[in-house]
Amino acid sequence: MGQVHVLKHPLIQHKLTYIRDKDTGTKEFRALVQEVAMLMAYEITRELPLADVSVTTPVSDAKTQVIAGKTLALIPVLRAGLGMLDGILNLIPNAKVGHVGLYRDPETLDPVEYYCKLPQHMEERDAIVVDPMLATGGSASAAISAIKKRGAVSVKLMCLVAAPEGIEKVKASHPDVDIYVAAVDKELNSHGYIVPGLGDAGDRLFGTR
Repeated sequence: MGQVHVLKHPLIQHKLTYIRDKDTGTKEFRALVQEVAMLMAYEITRELPLADVSVTTPVSDAKTQVIAGKTLALIPVLRAGLGMLDGILNLIPNAKVGHVGLYRDPETLDPVEYYCKLPQHMEERDAIVVDPMLATGGSASAAISAIKKRGAVSVKLMCLVAAPEGIEKVKASHPDVDIYVAAVDKELNSHGYIVPGLGDAGDRLFGTR
């Protein structure tokens, strides 16, 4: 059964404060999102399996460990998820990267998949779906469904800020998925924005409106 992990590390919480601030400019916002994503990746990968290996140091032979199995698959949800990707890759440069693109149907408001390109052998990888905001949970649930349909078995979800409604949606749709967030906020407003949230993450990352 999946769990919700709220990452309370002081550095994460400190940087998240400036990410929330409406006066934080695009350049600083982008850098802070990458930094928090890297810190969160450190926590989310804590349980990765290790394999014993031997190396020769400048002094002698040493028995040590490396990450076992296939490399991770990072799956940002387009477009805002791209803002977190480089921060994670700074920590895990060998990770494979896929992408899932979704748009909201104007009549039904349901997420519709328009793009999905994933690394090979997803069934052998630990997949991390990345999206800054977990609001209604519709897009995150659809993205997870898309990669499961293509073979993924081990899936985690990483978001900066979540609303309770989004968490419940993902838990109901994918009870096996662990959710990692930096904060769980109060609620969604009538427009589907997280309150207090941080605004539209995509617009703030890319300087659009």
